[in-house]
Amino acid sequence: MSDPTLPALPVTFRPGRTRAVLLTVGAAMFAVITAVALMLEKLGPGERASFILTAALFLGVLAMLSRPKVVADDHGVTVVNITRTRRLAWAEILRVNLRPGDPWVFLDLSDGTSMPALGIQPGIAKEQAIRDARALRALADSHGTGPDTR
Repeated sequence: MSDPTLPALPVTFRPGRTRAVLLTVGAAMFAVITAVALMLEKLGPGERASFILTAALFLGVLAMLSRPKVVADDHGVTVVNITRTRRLAWAEILRVNLRPGDPWVFLDLSDGTSMPALGIQPGIAKEQAIRDARALRALADSHGTGPDTR
């Protein structure tokens, strides 16, 4: 009964290139700032620590920005955005939208609201985001929540 065009569940959608860039830049910034803090002879221990703490803060922010993902399984979808995670049953998702110019996918929900799903974003991988949005839309439709079931 499974549709061969649908991805196998569970499936995780995330902006891989964006994540790689953010984590690489964060690690490089941390390494450079820490190296500078350790090489500057005139800095005291507190100043060195503040440099390293600042570098860790930058890395932490970039790691949080790389966090978004959308995980679909048999029971629904978990949307992990920058600071919030929300679990949705398939029945709550009425439509998956990625219109031209949208920064990420939006999910139209049964409670009348729209929720951003930052795990699928066209940024630097537009074709992949379009494929992921179509796959998530097909999964939502196949679980009886698409536009044909209203």
